[in-house]
Amino acid sequence: MKRIAILGSTGSIGSQTLQIVREQGDIEVVALAAGQNVPLLEQQIREFKPKTAALWSEEAAKELESRLLDTDVKILSGMEGLLTIARMEGYEILVTAVVGMLGIRPTMAAVEAGKTIALANKETLVTAGHLIMPMAAEKGVPILPVDSEHSAIFQSLNGEGSNRIQRILLTASGGPFRGRKREELKNVQLEDALKHPNWSMGRKITIDSATLVNKGLEVMEATWLFDVRPEQVQVVVHPQSVIHSMVEYEDGGIMAQLGTPDMRLPIQYALYYPNRRPLSGKRIDFFELGAMTFEKPDMETFSGLSLAYRALKEGGNIPTAYNAANEKAVSLFLQRKIAFLEIPEIIQGSMEQVTYRKTPALDEILETEQEVYQWIESRW
Repeated sequence: MKRIAILGSTGSIGSQTLQIVREQGDIEVVALAAGQNVPLLEQQIREFKPKTAALWSEEAAKELESRLLDTDVKILSGMEGLLTIARMEGYEILVTAVVGMLGIRPTMAAVEAGKTIALANKETLVTAGHLIMPMAAEKGVPILPVDSEHSAIFQSLNGEGSNRIQRILLTASGGPFRGRKREELKNVQLEDALKHPNWSMGRKITIDSATLVNKGLEVMEATWLFDVRPEQVQVVVHPQSVIHSMVEYEDGGIMAQLGTPDMRLPIQYALYYPNRRPLSGKRIDFFELGAMTFEKPDMETFSGLSLAYRALKEGGNIPTAYNAANEKAVSLFLQRKIAFLEIPEIIQGSMEQVTYRKTPALDEILETEQEVYQWIESRW
C-alpha cells in the first residue's frame, strides 16, 4: 500500500491524482491541502479519509472544521499547515500541485524530511532549483516530474545510463493562438485565451500556455531537473500533442514518449515509478491520427518564451522576477484589468527593474517576489 499526501488537491492535477487513487485502489491518502474550495475539499476528505487536511485561508479552515465535526480529521491552515503536512510521518510521496511560488517552502521541507517528491509545481525549480536540487541529491530524495513534458523526458532517459544528452526537444501545442501575429492578439479576450485546443487544465496554466510562458517555465525547469544548459533545450511546436517531448543523444539517436493528452498518465507514472500500471482512457490510433507536424515557435510574437531564455542567461533571481511577474500579470488578466499583450510587457519590465541577486537565498527569493509585486501594483 502506497501512502501519499497532496498539496493542491482541489486543482486540476490534485483532482486527477485522486482519480488515479480511486481507480487503482491501493493508495492511501494521508493528507490533503487546498486553497479555499471548502465544499470540494470536504467531499474529498469524506471519500478518501485523510488524517490531516489544510486550507490556505484560516477562515475557510474554520468553516471546513465546522462541516467535519462528525469526523476525526485534523484541520490546519496557512503556510504552517502546508509545512506540517510536508514534514509529517506516515507517508512516502508528496504530490506538490499547488500553483506558484507557494510550493517552494513545503517542497524544501518535504525533501528535508526524506519524502519522494512528485513535482507538478514548475515555479519551485524555476525560482529555487539552485537550492532544491543539491538538497535532494544530498538527502537521496527522488524528484519525479509530473508535467507531461518533463515526465516524457524522464521516461526517454530511462535505461540510457551515462549516455550524454545532446538536446532536449521540448514539445509545445502552440496554444489557442498558434500561427497568429502580434497585431491579431491586440483584442484577445479572456474567453479566447482559456480555450486550449488539446489539454484540460486550470485557468492560470491555460493562460500561460496561450502566452507560451508555460513553455518558458518548462525550459527553466528542465535545466534543473536534467542538468542541461539552456541552449540544450529546444522548443518544438507540435500541435497534435502526441509526442510529449524527446531526448536526442550525442550519436544523433532520439528517444520520444508518445501518448494521448491525458495528465493522468504522467501522474500515475510518478506515483508508481519505476512500474507501469493499467490506466483507463483513450489510446492513440495512428491510422486516425494520420500525420504529425512540427513548427518553430514564434518567439517574436510570443515574447514570453524568449524572455525565459533571457532570464536563464542572466540567472540569479531574474527567473524569480520572471515567474512572479507572470503570476501577477495573469491574475490581472483573469480579472480583466490588463490586455493579453501586457502580460509579457509586465514580465520584461519586472526583469529589468528588480534588484539583481546572483545566488539568492530563500528569503531573497521571497523578497524578489514581493519587490516585483509592489512594482506591478504601483503601475497597474
